Amino acid sequence: MSPTQAIKVAELGDFTTTRRVLYISALALPIGALATVVALVLLRLIGLFTQLFFFHTVGTTLVSPAGNGLGVFVVAVPVIGGLVIGLMARFGSERIRGHGIPEALESILINGSRVEPRLAILKPLSSAISIGSGGPFGAEGPIIMTGGAFGSLIAQFLHLTAAERKTLLVAGAAAGMAATFAAPVAAVLLAVELLLFEWKPRSAIPVALASATAGALRRYVIGVGPLFPVPPHPELIGPDGLIACVIVGLAAGALSVLLTAGVYAAEDAFRLLPIHWMWWPAIGGLVVGVGGLIAPQALGVGYDVIGQLLQGNAALSLVVAVLAVKSVIWAVSLGSGTSGGVLAPLLMMGGALGAIEAHVLPFEGAGFWPLVSMGAILAGTMRSPFTGVIFTLELTHDVNVLLPLLIASFVAEAVTVLALRRSILTEKVARRGYHLTREYAIDPLEILFVREVMRTSVVALASTTTLRDLSAAVQKGRQDHGVQRLYPVVDDDGRLRGIATRSDVQHLLATAGDGATIDGQLGRDAVVAYPDEPLRTVLFRMAETGLTRFPVVERGPDRRLVGMIAMTDLLKATQRHLEEERRRERVLRTRLKLPFRRRGRRELDVVVAEGADGANGSAAD
Repeated sequence: MSPTQAIKVAELGDFTTTRRVLYISALALPIGALATVVALVLLRLIGLFTQLFFFHTVGTTLVSPAGNGLGVFVVAVPVIGGLVIGLMARFGSERIRGHGIPEALESILINGSRVEPRLAILKPLSSAISIGSGGPFGAEGPIIMTGGAFGSLIAQFLHLTAAERKTLLVAGAAAGMAATFAAPVAAVLLAVELLLFEWKPRSAIPVALASATAGALRRYVIGVGPLFPVPPHPELIGPDGLIACVIVGLAAGALSVLLTAGVYAAEDAFRLLPIHWMWWPAIGGLVVGVGGLIAPQALGVGYDVIGQLLQGNAALSLVVAVLAVKSVIWAVSLGSGTSGGVLAPLLMMGGALGAIEAHVLPFEGAGFWPLVSMGAILAGTMRSPFTGVIFTLELTHDVNVLLPLLIASFVAEAVTVLALRRSILTEKVARRGYHLTREYAIDPLEILFVREVMRTSVVALASTTTLRDLSAAVQKGRQDHGVQRLYPVVDDDGRLRGIATRSDVQHLLATAGDGATIDGQLGRDAVVAYPDEPLRTVLFRMAETGLTRFPVVERGPDRRLVGMIAMTDLLKATQRHLEEERRRERVLRTRLKLPFRRRGRRELDVVVAEGADGANGSAAD
């Protein structure tokens, strides 16, 4: 291996992670432990407010509001909770409004992963009041935002970059979810699919360690999983069952579209009201209270109802009522701007849809179709299919449903990505005037090198050139190559001595005598590129220096000039990428030989013309 090749191999690697990841990982461990405590506090607060609002007792055990004896007065409970939340949002922090994940996204995208300290207190408190007063939400959204808030606060006290603050914010968010649901792997996948906006070891390793810490401590602090035990299901299902999984995915995708549209239709309706947004949660609470009269099981977190659905022993009338009422009160309440999460309600609505489908689909065991539908509804609504699959597995510990979950989840995602431009999570961010993409791909600037796009036909100035010859060389270069804005200055052996801009040359021609040489008068220090560098490295160098043109030299002390590269040359990578995305062509041509019994057999030669759309063809006989 030559020295140049050795340098190239040493420079290029699969990842850009440095030892800095060890420091960030060390910070992530206590954040994971802290998020576990925060999750416990939030769950206890939800139990406390539920017992206070519905049973007028003091306790922290999670109970269902369905067993209350308030009668018609149950309508007033969510209204009171909505009033309290409206006051907290107006006079405390408006950022407590919403279900947590969009707010975390906004903190990452817009605020440099900085979260207000008071949000770490107000968010869990407001969420506990909202859910405890009957709000049809889960604890995961608030704990994601609260855990992220504590991670961000710790990061803000340290000397970190915005990217490192983001990592610790997401580490706290993932740890909070892992502690709440005993689902550390799904929490990491949620972080990758929704919050990190990258798939790099520098962020994935600390997030995974924080989530693992929370998952390990949860069994001692909160309890062990699974959260929802299920009856055993068959390891293998037949073709009819797999086809039914596709049907479940289609239905879950359709319901996801309706739920997303319903939430933002409710939000738009609230915006039309001629009153301050502080009163919206109370109005949404009124709808929740009426729904509680119709189907009390739709109030609150609903973990008990989810358990019944997965056991397969819920009555059809209850299932239909829960699905209809929960969908309406959840969409209206969330659209009103109150505080609460989306995962638990989606689990309940997905399970209810699956319980209805179980009456017409092939029987694969009690609770099988509610379980598959739960994962599919998560995947479709949040556009996070891997999170939906693994989250459902970790909640139930039923590995036998892995294949059905995979089919249904990705079918549901296919429905929603084709029907909606944005998910229920990113729509809120878009409505605040920002845009993000959730598609991850290799940057085309990473896989092309300088040598593939650089210009080798350039005008270089010899250091011994006289000013009389300089004018002629520049003029001839303009005729042969067009306007050149940067001139490399080289010695007799082609080694780079420096660079000169076009304005440098013009100034020298106007002020110096004809007999002088440019050696010593032109040749400022040059920022260079190397032929074996990826274009992305060059782009970063341009951003750091503010320069848009570099001479390209061989590595080593001689620095022999081999070409020039400019910003416009970097566009060639994008052009190639666009061509790969848009150009359709048939690579293999088909030649068919058809025998004919008649005299003079003919050959039918099919030739497809290659074009941008791949649609035009001709046949020669």
